[in-house]
Order: sequence, then C-alpha cells, then structure tokens
Amino acid sequence: MEAKEWRPQSFPELKNDTFLRAAWGQDTDYTPVWCMRQAGRYLPEFRETRAAQDFFSTCRSPETCCELTLQPLRRFPLDAAIIFSDILVVPQALGMEVTMVPGKGPSFPEPLREEQDLVQLRDPAVAASELGYVFQAITLTRHRLDGRVPLIGFAGAPWTLMTYMIEGGGSSTMAQAKRWLYQRPQASHQLLRILTDTLVPYLVGQVAAGAQALQLFESHAGHLGPELFTKFALPYIHDVAKRVKSGLQEAGLAPVPMIIFAKDGHFALEELAQAGYEVVGLDWTLAPEKARERVGKNVTLQGNLDPCALYASQEEIQRLVQQMLDDFGCQRYIANLGHGLYPDMDPEHVGAFVDAVHRHSRLLRQN
Repeated sequence: MEAKEWRPQSFPELKNDTFLRAAWGQDTDYTPVWCMRQAGRYLPEFRETRAAQDFFSTCRSPETCCELTLQPLRRFPLDAAIIFSDILVVPQALGMEVTMVPGKGPSFPEPLREEQDLVQLRDPAVAASELGYVFQAITLTRHRLDGRVPLIGFAGAPWTLMTYMIEGGGSSTMAQAKRWLYQRPQASHQLLRILTDTLVPYLVGQVAAGAQALQLFESHAGHLGPELFTKFALPYIHDVAKRVKSGLQEAGLAPVPMIIFAKDGHFALEELAQAGYEVVGLDWTLAPEKARERVGKNVTLQGNLDPCALYASQEEIQRLVQQMLDDFGCQRYIANLGHGLYPDMDPEHVGAFVDAVHRHSRLLRQN
C-alpha cells in the first residue's frame, strides 16, 4: 500500500458525477442508481472476505472495509459507492459494548437501563476521535476508487441509535426505548443530544477523510407516531444537517449533499423535505407521484423499489423499474431500493435492476 493512500488529499479526479449532480438537483443524462447494502452477504466474494473475521473486527479494518466497498462496483455499473461500516460504531465509540451475534443481529450486553447510565458514556468529543478507523477506510477507498464514482459516508440518526442502546438489540416494538420517551423525556433528550454531539464531528470527519455525500439513516422512524417523531426525532435530524453544514464551512471543506432516509416515516415527509437535506430517501410504501406532490420540487427524491421485487424474474424487474422511473420522472431523482439488499438475493437480479435503471432512464430522456 502506498503512503499517499492514507492521506485525505490529492484524490483522483471524479469521472462520473451523475449521482452528485442529481443530489444537487442538476440535470443528468440518465438516472443514477446505487443500492443500500450493496456491499453485502448476497455477494459470494463478500462472504468469502468476511469469513475469517467477526463483524466489528471487519469494521475496524480499513483494508477490509475498502475491499468490501469496492466489490459491488466490480460487478455492477453503479453510480456511487457507500463505505462499508455500521451505524453501531457510534455507540461503541461512546463506550458501550456491542457484538454481532450470527443469526440474531446486534447485541448490547449492558444496555442503558436508568438515567444514571448516561454518565458512563464517553464525552462526545472523545467518542468522535475513537472512529479514526472509519476515516482511514474512507480515505483508502476514495484513492482506490480512482475517481470512478463518488463515495458516500453515513451514520445512524439519534433516535435510531437510541433504540439500540436501550433495547440492547433489535426489537419489533421498541417498547423499552419508547418507555424512556414517555417516562424519562428529559433523559431522552439528554441522550439524543449526546448522540447528536457525537454524530456532527463524525460526519464532518468523514467528509474531511474523503466522503463526497452523506446519508443519515433514521431506520426506526416508523415506530414513532407524528407527535413523538416531531418531539424526539425531527429536531435532531434537523440539527445534524445544520451543524454538519456549518462544521464543513468552518473546516474550510466544500459542501456535500446530504440524504435523509427515515424508514416508514411517511407521516413526516413534508417536514423531512424541509429539514436541511438535499435528498429525501423513500421506502417502498410511498407512491412516487404522491411523494413528489408532497415535497415539491426543491429536493431530490431517492428510492424506492421494494427490495423483494428483486426476487421476481428479470423481465418483471425491468417492468417494475420502468414503472418506477415513469412515476418519479427524469430529474431530481436517484434510483435505489426502498431498503437494503437481503442476503439471499441473486446478484444477477441486482445487475438487472441497475441495468434497467440506466437503460430506461436514457430512453425517457430521448422521448
């Protein structure tokens, strides 16, 4: 490895800026496409690379993260790469133990139970400095992409991270985390502020390291109704965008487009469109035409094919993509799935999805 690959400077010139142009609302020759979890277990080479390491050891290896990030681009003509990492590196940086249990998912042996547990969390400024391995992975990957496509950095939104830290893992109800919102509203806001204060330098650091766009995942938005979302999620989503943008300016860094993806947050679509993000990601439960009517023309939309549509035949995938692109229109749009790729999906069907987006979007522009 060359020493320059670790330095966040002198990056190769970007050859394909279609994704970035769409994110900024500029005209594009075709619709750009990438997939959430495009670096994932559906790829045999991913499973082979990851076989020798546990999940979070993989996340802490810049070389391995770089390799996993690049693998889907060797197979598919995707228009963006997204760094291989995990949203739960942030709770780890705050001092919590997190393990990935095969077949079960993330597990926190000692989740937050009482208000006084918050004092055990690291100072946010210290926590951000614990995440240097992510920055190294971004810098290395940006060099090895050689300007092929832009690199996306990401993080989990405060409410989603809070759910894991209190539930101790995944949950179908988020009842323990929501209990905090009702019984301990002040402590909930305190925790959400700690997470926001950690996320801001973390995301600014990702851009300093070479990320050319950022996505914030509010994966558990759907567990909150409009009132709780407005009180405990939306203010922090807004705060992250505002503070990251000002942080980039203060650091002398060029602005990057920011994407908010709030799964099942359709009840707050208008508010999300005004939260300071250039792009709003949609899950598959929203009709594209209605979503565009609700958000207006000042934000780019991203999404939103049902991931399970990739179980269909390649001919059906082409038909579904054609319908999706017809509904979204040609501009201010980035094609994606409405959630991440699943481990049992056929890579050939992922390729069919990508090719169908490129082919049909070019035809749309000719007509």
